[in-house]
Amino acid sequence: MSDLPRHLFPKRLRLLKGAEFDATFAAKLSAGDGVLVIHARPNGLGHPRLGMAVSRKVGNAVRRNRWKRTLREAFRLAQHELPPLDFVCLPRLREEPTFAVVDAALRGLARRLAKKQAKQAAQREAAQREAAQREAAP
Repeated sequence: MSDLPRHLFPKRLRLLKGAEFDATFAAKLSAGDGVLVIHARPNGLGHPRLGMAVSRKVGNAVRRNRWKRTLREAFRLAQHELPPLDFVCLPRLREEPTFAVVDAALRGLARRLAKKQAKQAAQREAAQREAAQREAAP
């Protein structure tokens, strides 16, 4: 068998339950640009997962489904480069998505979210160390 990564999109890479979406929105970790808004949260699984929320504001069913297909394909091809976070993607553009634009937005926003998440984790650790030092001090 080849050592090349497989570019599949099985169920283990999807957010399927409402509770998973709610937890991702509640994590308050998001980034956006003119194309997408992505909400994220660490998942502890070692691989990213994708959820999509494409509202009727984007357009009719044909346009919404095109957005979903384009997002799935961009995620499928980029999954091995993305950080291990749960992502919920919301389209911001109301026009027809092109793969190149959506792919660039997904990869760029995922990098920004990974940096934000690392910064938040470092701040939490520092606050915990400070609290532990205050408790240990006489």
